[in-house]
Amino acid sequence: MKTNYDAIVIGAGQAGPPLAERLGKAGYKTAIIERHLLGGTCVNVGCIPTKTLVGSARVAWQARQAAEFGVVIDTPVKVDMARVKARKDEIAGASNAGVTAWVEAMENVTLIRGHARFSGPHSLEVDDQTLTAARIFIDVGARARVPNFPGLDEVSYLTNSSMMEIDFLPQHLLIVGGSYIGLEFAQMYRRFGSEVTVIEMQDRLIGREDDDVSAAVREILEGEGITVRLNAECIGFEKGPMGARMNIDCHEDSTPLDGSHVLLAVGRVPNTHDLGLDRAGVETDGRGFIRVDDELRTSAEEVWALGEVNARGAFTHTTYNDFEIVAANLLDGDTRRVSDRIVCYGLFIDPPLGRVGMTEREVRDSGRDALIGTRPMKRVGRAREFGETRGFMKILVDAQTEEILGASILGLSGDEVVHSLLDVMYAKRPYTTVSRGVHIHPTVAELVPTVLQGLTPLK
Repeated sequence: MKTNYDAIVIGAGQAGPPLAERLGKAGYKTAIIERHLLGGTCVNVGCIPTKTLVGSARVAWQARQAAEFGVVIDTPVKVDMARVKARKDEIAGASNAGVTAWVEAMENVTLIRGHARFSGPHSLEVDDQTLTAARIFIDVGARARVPNFPGLDEVSYLTNSSMMEIDFLPQHLLIVGGSYIGLEFAQMYRRFGSEVTVIEMQDRLIGREDDDVSAAVREILEGEGITVRLNAECIGFEKGPMGARMNIDCHEDSTPLDGSHVLLAVGRVPNTHDLGLDRAGVETDGRGFIRVDDELRTSAEEVWALGEVNARGAFTHTTYNDFEIVAANLLDGDTRRVSDRIVCYGLFIDPPLGRVGMTEREVRDSGRDALIGTRPMKRVGRAREFGETRGFMKILVDAQTEEILGASILGLSGDEVVHSLLDVMYAKRPYTTVSRGVHIHPTVAELVPTVLQGLTPLK
């Protein structure tokens, strides 16, 4: 059976559904194809379920700190992991149901469930169906990378996706990978009550960040009882008395680790291996990510790639912005580009890290004349009042243009406060727009102008 469409969207992640809706409303006969769960990684195994778990872990942590606030809890704090999972499933399930109902109700859009593969430049095979379209949009996302560690096939291991099925407390969780995903799981499961060890191949955690940020995050995690092993140059596995034994060659300590469970958090790989991209003339890089231009067009005519699969952003917000870019250029006559986007993301440990723009290291490497302002969270009244004084604020400014170059806010509400800087950066206004503003007291954001009023030359 062959069916012709005006447009086909492959994948129903964060870009696919809104794009399909816009195409349908614009008069395009549209098909959206999804082989698994609508909503993609974020809704089903990423942002929503993991942050729901972070919320449960935070409540457990706060309950254990209650005495410091003058609150007496007579019985020891216990965590019901089955209920934790049920709560997570309920919230994520509602989000998935909402996306599904939304797509199914779209006018001029047909939802097709199955695995799509290119059979030609503008034709796809889905089970026994052949679909063709003048325009095709790829939003197939990525999955957890599973390295070829020696002995890994001898032990059971988890990824960020399979962790979503855990309804019990691991005795000792070994997490391979000291970056964003690994650290969020490390803190939440430590707060649930597990012993946790993080193993990182580099010489510090979250190597993308500045040294001071990495050091502060490590201090936060170790302060909660998480063990960190760095410089893990050689990693291997074998069966052990608790389930898995991990052999590592570290500069500081090469003692083998025994754990009950292993979580791999060492990057992502694109879901392009079985799409038949070569038959469509769609080029990929050495890692399998689809190459795109500044408007997200691939090497094939009238084929676009959006979301994590194009390696131009690995976040829900960048994926949604990919949809906005494609829709603006194709449907609105409005020129929008990926290069217009300012880097922004969060690390959702507690307290969280909010990051925008350039790091201090990037500013230094650029050689530009810059200013810097910092402030420890222990000098933020709201942080002291809430008993959360870990972390700091750091803001960088171009000394010539006075525009904000970047910021790192690690601390209470840092993931929210940083937007006050991001908006000014998009407006291309000088830092004085913020530094001369009057903010509400007592808040964390009220100290952002104070940091900017104390700028000094970056030496």
